[in-house]
Amino acid sequence: MTDAVDVPPVEESPVNRRLLLAERPVGAPGLQHFRVERLPIPVPGPGELLLKTEYLSLDPYMRGRMNASRGYAEPVAIGGLMVGQTISRVTVSQHPDFAVGDRVVADAGWQDWLLSDGRGLRKLDPAMAQPTLALSALGMPGLTAYIGLLDIGQPKAGETVVVAAATGPVGSAVGQIAKLKGCRVVGIAGGEEKCRMAVEQFGFDACVSHHDDELPRLLAEACPEGIDIYFENTGGAAFEAALPLFNDFARMPLCGQVAWANATSLPAGYDLTPRVMRVFLHRRVRLQGFIVTDHLDARFDAFLADMGRWVAEGRVKVVEDIIDGLEHAPGALAGLLSGYNLGKLLIRVEDQEPAADAAG
Repeated sequence: MTDAVDVPPVEESPVNRRLLLAERPVGAPGLQHFRVERLPIPVPGPGELLLKTEYLSLDPYMRGRMNASRGYAEPVAIGGLMVGQTISRVTVSQHPDFAVGDRVVADAGWQDWLLSDGRGLRKLDPAMAQPTLALSALGMPGLTAYIGLLDIGQPKAGETVVVAAATGPVGSAVGQIAKLKGCRVVGIAGGEEKCRMAVEQFGFDACVSHHDDELPRLLAEACPEGIDIYFENTGGAAFEAALPLFNDFARMPLCGQVAWANATSLPAGYDLTPRVMRVFLHRRVRLQGFIVTDHLDARFDAFLADMGRWVAEGRVKVVEDIIDGLEHAPGALAGLLSGYNLGKLLIRVEDQEPAADAAG
């Protein structure tokens, strides 16, 4: 997971390293799909500020942005900077709203430095003990879980909630919020270690591995009363196993399909479409895809108040997987898409004290 593009450390003359998309991958991304650009560090003018990247968030959506086809956002251009959200520190400021030393959440992408005019930045509370939470439970992954489960899933006490990618930053938050709402929570994760994490660290009632050949049977045994909410962020074997267990009026929030992220053709085997349509019709299932940024303005304040309280009280726990070095981002992204990470995957771009493995 940590194979690197050749980006030697900067010693005497600091530059801005930028990791660009060199070519579009067919299937899984590899090191050959990226190249490094080294430019002078930009100098801010009036109304501008210079940001130093401290942490880069790696997320499944990045694979879709490497394709030529337009999804819900424009693809990264060939030769363009890879996109990504960061925690960055203000190092020089000629902007009245930002002071040197401020930490912000920015869309700085895969680079060391960003010249900004202040638009799109979210300033972090300087008292925040673990700033990386702004890229996990208190950021986009947490908001995705919050919106998808509460607004679309609308859980009721006693219902059964199943979530795929159960130990990822979205899935783990979904499961823990569902437990707070009085639901039975079953996770689907990639292997025994992740399943233990789901139960022992995140408090799930049960978890089954999507690598197990007996997944359909194991999931059915873990959901004796069927599934009321299936939070979908993977597709693949997890969805196929969950489908026959849907109860009447089940809800299915859909935020991702990482199992098919590197697919170059339709899955082999029979066409599931008739079966899916039949189940959705007979069980009156409500499926809603959503993009979290559509809800950012309307729901972020309420989310931050609720999730901030749950994290502070230890009712929602966070596990981080931190890799040191911007040069390791390409290999780490490939590993993320293959399910190698445990928890929220971050690149620590600037050397500093290690962040805690867990919060809450």
